[in-house]
Amino acid sequence: MFLDVLMRRNPAFIEAAMALHQAGKIPANAYVLDLDAVERNARLFKGEADKHGLKSFAMTKQVGRHSGFCQAVMRGGIERSVAVDMACALACDRAGLKTGHLGHLVQVPRQEAAFAAAKLQPDYWTVFSAEKAQEAAAAAKAAGRTQNLLARIQTEGDTFYRGHEGGFDAQDIVAVAEQLDALEGGAFAGITTFPALLFDLETRKVKPTPNLSTLARAAESLAAAGRGGIEINAPGTTSSAVLGALAEAGATQCEPGNGLHGTTPLHAVEDLPEDPAVLYLSEVSHHHGGKAYCFGGGLYIDPVFPKYPVKALVSSEPTSRQSDLLEVEIPDYSAIDYYAMIDATSPKPVRAGDTVVFGFRGQAFVTRALVVGISGVSAGTPAVTTIENGFGDAVSWPGAFQQ
Repeated sequence: MFLDVLMRRNPAFIEAAMALHQAGKIPANAYVLDLDAVERNARLFKGEADKHGLKSFAMTKQVGRHSGFCQAVMRGGIERSVAVDMACALACDRAGLKTGHLGHLVQVPRQEAAFAAAKLQPDYWTVFSAEKAQEAAAAAKAAGRTQNLLARIQTEGDTFYRGHEGGFDAQDIVAVAEQLDALEGGAFAGITTFPALLFDLETRKVKPTPNLSTLARAAESLAAAGRGGIEINAPGTTSSAVLGALAEAGATQCEPGNGLHGTTPLHAVEDLPEDPAVLYLSEVSHHHGGKAYCFGGGLYIDPVFPKYPVKALVSSEPTSRQSDLLEVEIPDYSAIDYYAMIDATSPKPVRAGDTVVFGFRGQAFVTRALVVGISGVSAGTPAVTTIENGFGDAVSWPGAFQQ
C-alpha cells in the first residue's frame, strides 16, 4: 500500500537500504528508518502545529521507539512524546524525548505509578476512572508534585477500537473536573478521547468521529461552569493536513505518529507534505512450489485497510524500478509470520539472499522485528546509526550472532 509512494518520493532511501543489507549492515526482518526524512517531517509538522496553536507530542510505537527516531524528532522541534504504555515512555525518556502525555491508550499500572510520577514526570496524565485518578494523584503527591490530569471521556455513540473502551461519562464532566481538582497531588487539566479522527475508506478522506463532537460538548459544559483554557487532546490519523480542522474543532494538543514517517492512511492516497520515511526489509531464504520464501517476523500490516494485494521489490542490487516488483502472499493474521511467499514464476529470477523491500503501515512494537536507523540518505552518504529492538534497546548485530 505504501510501496508506491516510497518508490516515487524516496527512491534513494529504498536503494540505500538495499545496498546496506547486501553489504551485511542491515539484518533481514527489520523496519528501516530514513532519519533525515523524519527530521524534515517533524520540522514541517511542528511548524504547521505552531500556526494553529497546537501542542505536539510524538508517538513512537509504530517504529519501535527507536532512539534515533526520537532524536530526529527532537531535532525537528518536537520535544515531547506521547507514550502508548510505560515501556514506550521509558524508551523515549532514555533517548531524551521526555514524556508529554502518559496513560492514554494504556493506563499506568498501579505499582508503576510512583515511578511515573517521580521519574518520568509527565506533563499530562490521562485517567479513565476515579480509582486511576487517585493513584496518579497520590503518586504525584509522594513525589512532591502536582500532576496535570486529563479525563478520558465517552458517551453513547462514540467510536472505540475493541479493547480500547473506557472513560468517564462525558455528561458528568463538570463533576469529574471538580473531583480531580479535589485530589491532593492532582489537578484537572482537560479532556481527551481516541480516535477523534479516522480515515474513511469510501471517500478516501479523514473525517471526525462522534468522539470529537463529544469533546466539543464537554468543553462547552466546562466553559459554562467557569472553566476556561482547558486542554483538549484529540489524537487519531494525525498528519499536517488535518491540523487546521483539529484546531477549528477546539483541540489544543495533537499527537503525530505515522504522520512523522509518512504512513497515515491519507498518505497512501494523497501526496501530503510529509515524505515516506520507513520501509520493511527482508531477504529471500529458499524456494518451494514456485514460491520464493522470504523471512518474516515483522509482517504486520496494520488492518486499518481491508486486505489488499501485496507487492515487494526483490533484487540483489539496489533498485526502485517497477519492473522489480513481485506479488507476495502474506500469512493470515492468525498465523505466525515465519515467512512470506513471493511469486517466483515470472521471468525475473529470484535468488536466495536477494533483498526484499515492503512498504507497510506497520506497528513495529507488536512484532519481533528489529528497527534500523539510517542517516545521510539526503546527502548521498547513507550509513546505519543504531539497530534496536522494539523497546528501543540497542542490539549488537551482526556481532550478536558471531560465535
